[in-house]
Amino acid sequence: MSRSLRLLLTLGTSLAAVLVALVGVPPAQAAAPSYVALGDSYSSGVGTRSYLADGTSCQRSNYAFPKLVATQKAYALTFKACSGATTGTVTSGQLSALGTGTDYVTISVGGNDAGFTSVLTECAQPGWMSNCDGRIDTARSFIANTLPARLNTLFASIKSRAPNAVVVVVGYPRLFMGEDCNAATFFSPAEETRLNSTADLLNSKLASAASAKGFKWANPTSRFVGHAVCDDVEWLNGFSSPVSESYHPNRLGHSSGYKSLVAGLLVG
Repeated sequence: MSRSLRLLLTLGTSLAAVLVALVGVPPAQAAAPSYVALGDSYSSGVGTRSYLADGTSCQRSNYAFPKLVATQKAYALTFKACSGATTGTVTSGQLSALGTGTDYVTISVGGNDAGFTSVLTECAQPGWMSNCDGRIDTARSFIANTLPARLNTLFASIKSRAPNAVVVVVGYPRLFMGEDCNAATFFSPAEETRLNSTADLLNSKLASAASAKGFKWANPTSRFVGHAVCDDVEWLNGFSSPVSESYHPNRLGHSSGYKSLVAGLLVG
């Protein structure tokens, strides 16, 4: 190799090194924000009739609002919500997903603590063979007197484990519109009114507990007006087969009811 060629190669190598130093190495792609979805069947997606084969009985769905929100916002979702969850089982089985690096959290909880499934089962029977008012009274007493302390304890644990996260507490819609169009159920207009009022009471306690911890509150009540059970366009299932699908948001309830509501709050 001639002296001139060696000189050119040396100069080329030096110039390349200078250019790399000036331009710099391209930065690594930023990690997607971390989003943990906690809670019960209203978050897992029961009612959408399509569930993940994840080896659990949690009935998590790709059509549930946490999945829809995570896809829309390009968040990295840890999907812990599980059918049947209570404040206690969220604490024991879901909070381990939280950490100081968690950016966003959603949670729906309280309905199972108050025994809403058993209340609806009782009230769906003919009036002469049920004690609907008694079950509603018991649930309302629990919501007013016992649930707030449980929510306070749970929300304090979430705040402790994920101190940097934006936390959105997600409420429950009113299920009924004053009529019962299902042949197998016998809800009276008065019972439907009391059941809706009980959902409002539950939401009020959730909102208060959320506010006390600096969490955001997602109230679905107004969004579901005109889309209750037996409305022309239902976002909530009525009595269904299998029974577990009953009185839960369907796919429209998640995509049109919950997704935009929650997505608008799940920001820094």
